[in-house]
Amino acid sequence: MEKYIQAPITKEEAQKLRAGDYVYITGTIYTARDAAHKRMDETLNRGEKLPVDIENQMIYYMGPSPAREGRPIGSAGPTTASRMDKYAPRLLDLGLGAMIGKGKRSQAVLDAIVRNQSVYFAAVGGAGALLSKCIKKSEVVAYDDLGAEAIRKLEVEDFPVIVVADCEGNNLYETAIKEYQK
Repeated sequence: MEKYIQAPITKEEAQKLRAGDYVYITGTIYTARDAAHKRMDETLNRGEKLPVDIENQMIYYMGPSPAREGRPIGSAGPTTASRMDKYAPRLLDLGLGAMIGKGKRSQAVLDAIVRNQSVYFAAVGGAGALLSKCIKKSEVVAYDDLGAEAIRKLEVEDFPVIVVADCEGNNLYETAIKEYQK
């Protein structure tokens, strides 16, 4: 099923999504990779506020390449999501609405998705140049010293993703394997 949604995502919208849905996102999403997640975790451990309000937000696990002239961003493909698994449950418990990456997630993350009525989307790996065409604006909003791993605020239009893990505990990676084995 194809769906068009606005970012940030509401709990009500996340609850309507099912593993296997093709989704096109328009609105504001944030990027953060390993180093930014580590720094956010350290910030929370010190009892400080995160540099961005993550309530209902989407975090895209991506570190862009430099922008070509006239473009807001360079290639913008997803990175392996499992590298953020030790941080994701905490962020989901603090209100993060969705994550975008590629690859499988740990059971702790899948449990946190269900517990928080969130969603995990996959973007197509290897298609970073095509995905970047859906990004209309890019701005570093935190941790500029991390370079490509800084937190960026992106304005996207019809950014294509697939629901992998939904709030009911469905996991496309598991169901697809079972379907393929038939």
